[in-house]
Amino acid sequence: MQHPLSLLKSLQHMLAAIYDVPLALDITHFLITEREQLPAAHRAACADEQVLVAHDEEGLRVGVFLDGAMLDRLAQANPFSALSGDNIGDYWTALEGVSHFHYLAWNAGHGRPVTLHELELQAEIDKYVSSLWLLRRQHPHRFPTELHPLLFERFRLHADLTPERRRLYFAANDHAARFCRRIARQLTSSLSTSRVETLAELRRFYRLGHHRKLRHIESVRAPRP
Repeated sequence: MQHPLSLLKSLQHMLAAIYDVPLALDITHFLITEREQLPAAHRAACADEQVLVAHDEEGLRVGVFLDGAMLDRLAQANPFSALSGDNIGDYWTALEGVSHFHYLAWNAGHGRPVTLHELELQAEIDKYVSSLWLLRRQHPHRFPTELHPLLFERFRLHADLTPERRRLYFAANDHAARFCRRIARQLTSSLSTSRVETLAELRRFYRLGHHRKLRHIESVRAPRP
């Protein structure tokens, strides 16, 4: 069993390696695992993952809430040993928190603002890419074609979300689905250069601003398989 904090560090290191975006900040130093420790306005939310962002005279302040019970479950069913239908829900929840933190911190370090849509878009892509990364390593002779529909077609939103937030999440999911469909098609290509080119594209995309990300997705829209 891997310790929950060690697991979060491994998730952060994985994203840093995939996108070549090392970060000096450690997510575990910003972690909240008890709902009672959240500000009152955030305590009632039923989500197991929340990222809190505030600006004050000292600059940007970030906190990452990941439910302690969820982290304990994930540590007992370590996704780095075996990612499966039994732990992928908790894996995506934890990965989303890590993705939000890493993307916010990396962009803040480069003096770049981040929109909520951009944050959610990158997190959905990170879920797909990191899951693909693990599953291909664990099952090198099999491409997980079920991963794309599982993530992008069978997702459910919390019922207490406002209509505006629901529209935002649906839009982010749709844009991420288009981009990841292209990634899947490239990686199932017979060309020997496909993996290297895909990794390069992922790293370029991570560094694009919000509007350039959307233009890139529109320009490379792939047909459904």
